[in-house]
Amino acid sequence: MANWYLQNGKDSDVVVSTRVRLVRNLKGFKFVNKSSKEEQEKILNTVKDIVPSLGFGLKYIDLDDLDDVTKLSLVEKHLISPEFAINNSVKKAVIMNSEENISIMLNEDDHIKLQVFSAGQELENLTNFIIELDEKLGNAIDYAYSKKFGYLSSSPINVGTGMEASVIVHLPALTLTGNLSKVLRIVNNFGMSIKGVNGEGTQNPGDLYQIANNQTIGITEKEIMASVRDITEKIIEQERTARKYLGKNELELEDRVYRAYGILTYASRITSDECKKLLSDVKLGVDLGIIKEIDDSKIKQLELYTKSGNLQKRCGKALNGYDRDIKRAETIKQIVKE
Repeated sequence: MANWYLQNGKDSDVVVSTRVRLVRNLKGFKFVNKSSKEEQEKILNTVKDIVPSLGFGLKYIDLDDLDDVTKLSLVEKHLISPEFAINNSVKKAVIMNSEENISIMLNEDDHIKLQVFSAGQELENLTNFIIELDEKLGNAIDYAYSKKFGYLSSSPINVGTGMEASVIVHLPALTLTGNLSKVLRIVNNFGMSIKGVNGEGTQNPGDLYQIANNQTIGITEKEIMASVRDITEKIIEQERTARKYLGKNELELEDRVYRAYGILTYASRITSDECKKLLSDVKLGVDLGIIKEIDDSKIKQLELYTKSGNLQKRCGKALNGYDRDIKRAETIKQIVKE
């Protein structure tokens, strides 16, 4: 079975993926930014020793054992953060399973960052899953916890449950109809954060946005999940309404998505940002049933293997920027023809 980032899930026409994460620290240890290399090593070994007992096929990987291209590929899959990948001043490790729907970063900003992932909108299932994983981990090691404040963190915004529930949504129709800014304001008014995955505003190729909770203290995990789910459902409804509006001008919409498809599949060289822009229109065309030459499965492959790190992993070698642009165009043709 394909890994989650190559699958489609519930409401995948709008919701690309769901992530739920929990921040935890070990009792009796300084926070990462105040700890010595010896303490950081001790934190890693403490968690490493209990990995076999957690199940789920989890494997411990020292980050120093990964090359830069592999680290970049994990960043592109959202399994590790960019800061985690490049900060070499701290001893770090990551724990993952072969399906890569579980990723545990050790010694990022906090000692432990548990993350679980799924395609589509799976907030409730992932929340239940991460609570189960957290209980297993918490039974094996002592967390830093306060009866007054909850789970302690190096950052005040993560104190309490330490939970962030987030979805990545694809909003091309709201962008094209000029209604995106209004929707962004609504999300912010509900106490949520929303930000472009690849930038902000017109500098966000791909029309991808991450919606997440702001509050972690004084609220339960299930309440956080429900709040993010409710606002996500409103966003889905607004995006689908905008798509119906665009569909009223059928010829113009068909021309737009097929122009994107033509450039994407026939170009001899294509940059990463241009590819994201074109893929956004092509995905819209596929989701609306206009483009029938490829399906959702190939969209997922194109989204993954045209990103710089995963493109190089697929090719089996490091490439400079110009060669990546050529190889990206070749890879698109290969995936479309498969």
